[in-house]
Amino acid sequence: MSLIKTQELSIYYERSSERENGPLLYIGGTGGDLRNKPNQMDSPLKNFFELISYDQRGLGQTSKPNEVYTMKQYADDAADFMDKLDLPRLPVMGVSFGGMVAQELAIRYPDKISKLVLACTSSGGKGGSSYPLHELQKQDEETRLETNIKINDLRISDKWIKKNAYEWQKLKELSSSRIQYKPHQDGLMNQLMARKDHDTSDRLSQIKMPVLLQGGKYDGIAPAKNMEFLSKNIKSSTLKFYEGGHLFLIQDKQAFKDIISWLKK
Repeated sequence: MSLIKTQELSIYYERSSERENGPLLYIGGTGGDLRNKPNQMDSPLKNFFELISYDQRGLGQTSKPNEVYTMKQYADDAADFMDKLDLPRLPVMGVSFGGMVAQELAIRYPDKISKLVLACTSSGGKGGSSYPLHELQKQDEETRLETNIKINDLRISDKWIKKNAYEWQKLKELSSSRIQYKPHQDGLMNQLMARKDHDTSDRLSQIKMPVLLQGGKYDGIAPAKNMEFLSKNIKSSTLKFYEGGHLFLIQDKQAFKDIISWLKK
């Protein structure tokens, strides 16, 4: 078990074998727990980079302070983690909530990042917020599961469900089985409330390093218009959309190919 202690936390992390393209820090999304497999450490990225990822505060096997969490703290956690591992200036990839953390990290600690990949994420504020997942916590487990599936991919409408009852049931079973380790409830709520307040919309011009923006065409969590706002306000960015929803990274094989190609340039 790999744990590293920062000033505030004991952080659980994983890293793959060294590769000729060097290290890549991957910051995962809401409720992320590296014990749930498959995950980012199983992605094609590990074949080209020394892939490094960690459980964020309040989740997985990382410390769960009983306090209000802020996006600044999440960025500070990432920076402290990088310092403790003595990581050089390196590319960073942030997905969904991890993309929000990566925005804060890039603004607060620009010298730590050589290139930045932001996938299915939002700036918050006037750039649009991602779907308010904290509101789903009021729903019963079955309803929350169904809502999550629908907002992940807007092609899954009520009309589609009526026509594809068997596929819908299988999709629910698959979605439920992917979570072997459920998030710590207080830690998850603290994360969701920090996520609710995320807003980099007025500071995106401070992000100067090369940025690859990736979105899913049918994403109901981080809609296309939110990705387009990021593109307009980060002058050093390139925006691409893929066939899929919030999970386009596993729905469209071209997405990882584009990341690898772009990072290797």
